[in-house]
Amino acid sequence: METCNEFKIFLVDDDQFNLLFNGNQLAQLGYSDVSKFENGTDCLNHLTAKPDVVFLDHHMDDMSGFEVLKKIKRFDPNIYVVMLSGQENMKTAIDALKYGAFDYIIKGEEVPKRIKDVMLRITEVQAMLEKSKPSIWKKIGSII
Repeated sequence: METCNEFKIFLVDDDQFNLLFNGNQLAQLGYSDVSKFENGTDCLNHLTAKPDVVFLDHHMDDMSGFEVLKKIKRFDPNIYVVMLSGQENMKTAIDALKYGAFDYIIKGEEVPKRIKDVMLRITEVQAMLEKSKPSIWKKIGSII
């Protein structure tokens, strides 16, 4: 995983407006490697491109966001998946987290701030993970 602005990001939403809006939001935050998909199937077919973060709509026509989330996590459990939904249903949010989503964002006027916040948190988590990895020299030293 790269530094924050080098994250490879997938946006998955069957609503063109949301794709453009969220894509512009990420561009304003300095993220340039953003791929947009209008359905879950296209997203899943491109997972070999190794996205770091996937913003995933909960309700899509071809398959539900939960189905896509489960398949992404089976493909690579280290991909950060953020569910986006128009539903303020607590059970839906809890299920998203249970299936491995990093966060759950309710669509509305708070989305730009929430996208910014979640990307900052992902950057912080990545920095902590990088710091906690033992260096190659420590690994060699522990073997000897």
